[in-house]
Amino acid sequence: MTPPGEAAVVGGGIGGLAAALALHRAGWGVRVLERAPQITEIGAGLSLWPNAIRALAALGLADQVLELGAVEARGGIRDRRGRWLSRSSAAEISRAYGYPMLVVHRADLVRVLRDALPDGVLQLGIEVQDVPAAPLVVAADGATSTLRRRLLPGYEPRYAGYTAWRMINAYDAPADGAVTWGRGERFGFAPMTGGRFYCFATATVPAGGRSPDGEYAELLRRFGDWPEPIPALLAATAPEAVLRHDITDLPDLPSFAGGRVAYLGDAAHAMTPNLGQGACQALEDAVTLARCVTAAPDVPTGLARYDALRRRRTQMIVRRSRRLGQVGQLASPVGVLGRDLVARLVPPALTLRGLAPVLRWDV
Repeated sequence: MTPPGEAAVVGGGIGGLAAALALHRAGWGVRVLERAPQITEIGAGLSLWPNAIRALAALGLADQVLELGAVEARGGIRDRRGRWLSRSSAAEISRAYGYPMLVVHRADLVRVLRDALPDGVLQLGIEVQDVPAAPLVVAADGATSTLRRRLLPGYEPRYAGYTAWRMINAYDAPADGAVTWGRGERFGFAPMTGGRFYCFATATVPAGGRSPDGEYAELLRRFGDWPEPIPALLAATAPEAVLRHDITDLPDLPSFAGGRVAYLGDAAHAMTPNLGQGACQALEDAVTLARCVTAAPDVPTGLARYDALRRRRTQMIVRRSRRLGQVGQLASPVGVLGRDLVARLVPPALTLRGLAPVLRWDV
């Protein structure tokens, strides 16, 4: 068993803060090195599925986060005319996997993790260019990780073929969550707490694009005549609230660890958002890493165990999420017709069971 020592976590996002908390509670001395000068409230909504809530329970934070988030009572997939292709409910997810799917604001989750750490652990405004001097180093510095590029060059995020717009608005009317599939475009929405909705939209366009009239105008042009409540959701959105990001994922790394360095979260397995598992997998990584390095006779042995437990699983989820995105972005009339027909014919219970390899994870 490794005597807890000092750990340096590079990156103060969800995965980095969760890893720091898990290591701290296992007895490690921890510092989190974050290049941003301050933690802002900028961000969008994210999904926390049952596997993530189990990870939060291991950190002692599940109840607190459950109070902050909104449970999507019913959700599903619609076609371009607004007809339901598939439905799901929170009760069904809870019965199958122990917890519902929760929608939270990213900033709220970051605040809960940050507040659970002792004062002084999170150090802001620190740009890390080389491996910090610590017995254990956690590279949690995102998809474009500086440490990964330095230690494991050649693995760069790749464009998935579509861009995404994300926003939180003040739409305060009842509506079931849904993802509406079009031709090369999608629009999804889910209720949040406080009379808010989290919305996202995607479109198959070249990478790096920006709308000359502004991103809000681009959303109105593309989605303003889609089935309700999409026009109403857009009307309730402040133009400045719209965020645009190209969607990328990461090629399979040969290892999530090297020497005394572990790659975690997006630095290890950045994925498309189609399964809503990005933050969930970072939380899984965090609690698994802390347990592995604490239970092992030395750090390299613990990191080898972490790699064995995490790499195959997360890379499977990256592939599943990529395939789901490709299906959702289909644009040919024949492809869209076949996709929508299959979605309508597959029983919801079968779809839910198909998520078992992702959602049944436990610590």
